[in-house]
Amino acid sequence: MPILAQFYGIIIRMYFQQADHNPPHIHAIYGGDIAEFDIRNGDILEGELPPKATAMVREWLGLHRKELLDIWNTQDFKKIEPLE
Repeated sequence: MPILAQFYGIIIRMYFQQADHNPPHIHAIYGGDIAEFDIRNGDILEGELPPKATAMVREWLGLHRKELLDIWNTQDFKKIEPLE
């Protein structure tokens, strides 16, 4: 599963798309916690992160939504700028 970004101890990954792997989402890993975030709206689909990490992932998603949807649709994985 490619790593798209890393910031403040959070790792953002995306699986290769499969027919049964919708809606478009990313996996955020922070320490021993993992959560799946819907790219389109930032909702947590599964899992849990601490509140501060959740807020940072949602902020990052908002900044890079178009890029992430392009990656989801094309499967052309690339690094994305981290949250600063």
